[in-house]
Amino acid sequence: MTIQNSIVDDIDEIFRLYIIATEFQKSKFFVHWPEFDRSLIETEITENRQWKMVIDDQIACIWATTFSDHQIWGEKDSDPALYIHRIATNPDFRGNNFVTKIVEWAEKYAQENDKKYIRMDTIGENRGLIEHYKKCGFEYLGYFKLDTIEGLPDHYALADACLFERKIKNEK
Repeated sequence: MTIQNSIVDDIDEIFRLYIIATEFQKSKFFVHWPEFDRSLIETEITENRQWKMVIDDQIACIWATTFSDHQIWGEKDSDPALYIHRIATNPDFRGNNFVTKIVEWAEKYAQENDKKYIRMDTIGENRGLIEHYKKCGFEYLGYFKLDTIEGLPDHYALADACLFERKIKNEK
């Protein structure tokens, strides 16, 4: 297993995984991901913020990162944090608890970039996902109404945000 930045040649596979994840969300929950704009993913790739986990030459899982997320985190965005977004797993690799592996990677990546927190959000009351993130070491901070959703993907308009935070264990 390796974790590396996604490249432009990965875009079709990234969108395939988003479509699969969205269809799963639609089958289980009211809130689901919209179709993401291709330019968003291209920008993340160019800025080295789109990641992939590769197993046996296949993309097993993808996610995006940023060091700023003011629209969702408000004043707390001034804290030095790594934000993780849009984890999507290849169905051929489901059940491997990739969030735990991403968190292990994120701990190191955050330390290398002088961050003190790893943060995530989800939209709506997905109790299973909330419990899963808690088991992965995140503190569940509760539901929050966002001040503005302008510029955010459409699903942020459908429900309140659930916020999660994990303090980096071993700071440099």
